[in-house]
Amino acid sequence: MKIFSKEQIYEGDALTAKKQGITSTDLMERAGIQIFNWLHMRMQGAQVPIHVFCGIGNNGGDGLVVARHLITHGYNVKTYIVNYSTTRSKDFLLNYDRIKSTTKDWPVVLADDCEMPVIEEKDIIVDAILGIGINRPVDPWVKSLFNHFRATKAFVLAIDVPSGLSTDAAPTDEESVVNAGYTLSFQTPKLVFFLPELAKYTVQWEVLDIGIDPEYLFTTPTVAELIGKNEVLPIYKPRTKFSHKGDFGHALIIGGSYGKIGSVTLASQGVLAIGAGKVTAYTPKCGYIPLQVGFPEAMVITDSDEEKITAINYDITPNVIAFGVGVGTDAKTVTAFETFLKTNKTALVVDADGLNILSKKKALLKLLPENTILTPHPKELERLVGSWKDDFDKLKKTKAFAKKYKCIVVIKGANTITVFDDKLYVNATGNPGLATAGTGDVLTGMIAGLVAQGYDALSAAIFGVYLHGKSADLLIEDLGYQSFIASHVIEGISLAYLDMFKQPEPPQVETEEEGEEPQG
Repeated sequence: MKIFSKEQIYEGDALTAKKQGITSTDLMERAGIQIFNWLHMRMQGAQVPIHVFCGIGNNGGDGLVVARHLITHGYNVKTYIVNYSTTRSKDFLLNYDRIKSTTKDWPVVLADDCEMPVIEEKDIIVDAILGIGINRPVDPWVKSLFNHFRATKAFVLAIDVPSGLSTDAAPTDEESVVNAGYTLSFQTPKLVFFLPELAKYTVQWEVLDIGIDPEYLFTTPTVAELIGKNEVLPIYKPRTKFSHKGDFGHALIIGGSYGKIGSVTLASQGVLAIGAGKVTAYTPKCGYIPLQVGFPEAMVITDSDEEKITAINYDITPNVIAFGVGVGTDAKTVTAFETFLKTNKTALVVDADGLNILSKKKALLKLLPENTILTPHPKELERLVGSWKDDFDKLKKTKAFAKKYKCIVVIKGANTITVFDDKLYVNATGNPGLATAGTGDVLTGMIAGLVAQGYDALSAAIFGVYLHGKSADLLIEDLGYQSFIASHVIEGISLAYLDMFKQPEPPQVETEEEGEEPQG
């Protein structure tokens, strides 16, 4: 699913109105009806007090449409106008007149020094105050209103985006943003829903289709894309009847040190569980017995040193090499990695201490093969690209880094983001169960295993991240977040593959109970 920028959303709205022969007011009516339908389907006429707070721009106009339809359907509605400026949009004014002709209970106008409305915890707040067009600091009294929302503990439903939250900049004051329990986003999710520092402003979100021109949606390139099942299905490479292990590549995992051989085992298991034909682990001598006993499917080559990697010499021809899991940063290991990089031409995935070595000796970054995949967690990323002031600055610096070194950066975390060539690929799978030791090692092996099978580097990164998260999603209901461990990811990879081709269950048709007379 494409994630459109604010400017593209405005462009799509205007183009849709022109091509479909409708006005912007008609489009606003369409959006408001979709929100009403969402509420109506869940509330079924329940008389829970609903407080609709409308700004004086187009987001407020959406709110007025929602309020009008709630009123005409008999809901317990109180409408407010948050009068933060003297400028009102045309569509807001038109819908303000419409709601005044619908009910005698006209909207209450709120302004500076106003008394805060009485809202109970069991009530519902609909936030239609600022929307995506925010271009100025939130007034202090409006911030007080937002704090009042929080103090009531009432459920907050935001229209399009929580008020005060910009789609392309981080807020400087947390109190200037509404904390929404749910956000209904028009046509496309917003990038801010997926960024660690900003996602907290909405607990859940959902996209509502408001009928934006399909051709515009299909043909317009975006700087970000949300990766779900529909996006990875075209990536998948099916197997033929007469396939053999030689068709699916050979991955070499270089890593491990005394006490950290488990990371190599997990990565190696990830390689084969994702479908690669063969895997070889290159470890210190201390890794030989644990790997041969614990994971007999892997072949093992050892360094001459008992406890660490001191040289990288092998006589095999792998399709891809993954370096760094559990390898440590001993001076001899650093030298071995540098020597290796000077001659290596094989596709490369770098994780963990491999990233730490690169961050300490940044000159080595220039030796990476083109389209090398780096898989940092936030601290490892900070060591590579430097500190950032907010999530948008982090993405900007990561894009510049990826472009400079012609690499692919997988920023691990909730909604892992893969960065390549100025574009962001936001993963839709995964859950907090993955926040445990070793899951990153498994991901490294999975991505390497996909590259070994012939997937291009970007596809391997995107697909590997998706399957990694989906594995956890499919198992977490039975295992729980706290008890989930890295080995479970490996167990769930097969389920994640199968889920890609699982057909949705047909809706159940209710039949008349035995003995009842047919109706009609």
